[in-house]
Amino acid sequence: MQKNWYIIYTKPKWERKVTATLKKRKIENFLPLHYKQITSFRRSKTQEEPLFQSYVFANVTENEIFKLFSVDGVINLVYWKGEPAKIKDDEIEIIKDFISDYQDITLEKTKVNETDVARIIDGSRYSMSGNILTIKNTVAKAKLPSMGITLVAKVETIDAKEKEMVFGEKDLWLQS
Repeated sequence: MQKNWYIIYTKPKWERKVTATLKKRKIENFLPLHYKQITSFRRSKTQEEPLFQSYVFANVTENEIFKLFSVDGVINLVYWKGEPAKIKDDEIEIIKDFISDYQDITLEKTKVNETDVARIIDGSRYSMSGNILTIKNTVAKAKLPSMGITLVAKVETIDAKEKEMVFGEKDLWLQS
């Protein structure tokens, strides 16, 4: 059987414990962590925290789903139309690439058509791979259609006239 990525809903603040248990049981999983800048009185520090609160991704076959429920801290799977929600491999790779390239990532709920076509919108905004990645001025966005979420991060200014960015096995050329 083919393996698919599923979203596991965990108890609050149990993401790392569930990930460690899944790893011990040799179940492929992914916990997207990002660095967030936290500013308090006179101090600012960078803290690593889960991108999706109370969610962990697991790559299992349909026959292995029952193993996930025996893990301490797992509440349930996320369901869509009565079936466990499946996430595409491409979207998992996009999440991995996005969190490795950007900090202070925020999430936005969006309505996305999976039939969108990649296109160049204007000179300062590029869209590719089904409108998944968009960079406009100092904001980078990656749309995840199967989750209905957009990842948003601020981009540092580009000093060079032209800079090449590799994102999700595709090249994107930025021009200032």
